[in-house]
Amino acid sequence: MRLIVFGPPGAGKGTQAKLLSNHYGIPHISTGDIIREEIKHDTALGVRVRSYVERGDLVPDEEVIEIVRRRILLENCSRGFILDGFPRTIIQAKALDHILNSRGLKIDAVINLIVNEEELIRRLSSRRICRICGATYHLIFNPPRKDLKCNICGGELYHRSDDMEEAIRRRVRVYNTETKPLIKYYEEKKLIIDVNGNGDINSVFSEILRKLGG
Repeated sequence: MRLIVFGPPGAGKGTQAKLLSNHYGIPHISTGDIIREEIKHDTALGVRVRSYVERGDLVPDEEVIEIVRRRILLENCSRGFILDGFPRTIIQAKALDHILNSRGLKIDAVINLIVNEEELIRRLSSRRICRICGATYHLIFNPPRKDLKCNICGGELYHRSDDMEEAIRRRVRVYNTETKPLIKYYEEKKLIIDVNGNGDINSVFSEILRKLGG
């Protein structure tokens, strides 16, 4: 099965994609995670895209397309994959179609998580990340046992610059402008599955599975 998980920043794409990955036994591919790892290690790619991420802008299409192309052609994606954070533009969607079509493959469904903007801000503004191991916490839903210290390695937790309220609102505006047109693109292909993402993690996941047919 080849799935795409859509939704604005903070909609729970990564969480639901990981659950789907475990359920179906196929890789979860997060372009955001890949890019942040590149930035963390100051790779050539990380240096090129750092300023885009810090401003809350989209990374250029050609960079992201190449990341995804290399990843989905790996052997462990032969049975399928779940894309989280890609595609974000029509150019990326058409490039993905081309990559898959050239191998006789296709996307099976696009999960569209729908969450209101104030809920997105509440979720993202309370997120904290470990500087050492990258573990993610939430001050409301998943707080660390010790104040601003990672449960796993004891590292300092920090507030990502793109999780500040102003940056969040900018990211949502970028999403609405650049990414929402993809909904129409995939609606025309009859692939969109709308899911209310305002609920708790398990209820949202159950609804996704129900709509996918298990």
